[in-house]
Amino acid sequence: MKDDRVYGQYIAERIARIERYTAAGEHAFYEDEKTQDAVLRNLQTLAESTQRLSEEIKQQYAVIDWRSISGFRNVVVHDYLGIDPRQIWRIVADDLPILKQVIHRMRRDLGAS
Repeated sequence: MKDDRVYGQYIAERIARIERYTAAGEHAFYEDEKTQDAVLRNLQTLAESTQRLSEEIKQQYAVIDWRSISGFRNVVVHDYLGIDPRQIWRIVADDLPILKQVIHRMRRDLGAS
């Protein structure tokens, strides 16, 4: 099993990509299907990576609802017809900044560079 630091780094990189892809704002996000697809793919792989974090890490950073992230991943993979771009934007605007802070703290606590 890989080290939590590896997954933490990967998650941080996905967050950075999503931030770059959505920097033009909400309207631009809704107008560009490629951006929507890129953001959704990065959210999917981010969510997959959170499933691989150790239970100890998840308990230590329980402020994050890890199960909801995992559940979102399952929706993306198995119920992709039900995905609404507004839901994706809400995740980007509301949830991602909180996850970013926690992942930053986790990586710092784990001694990641």
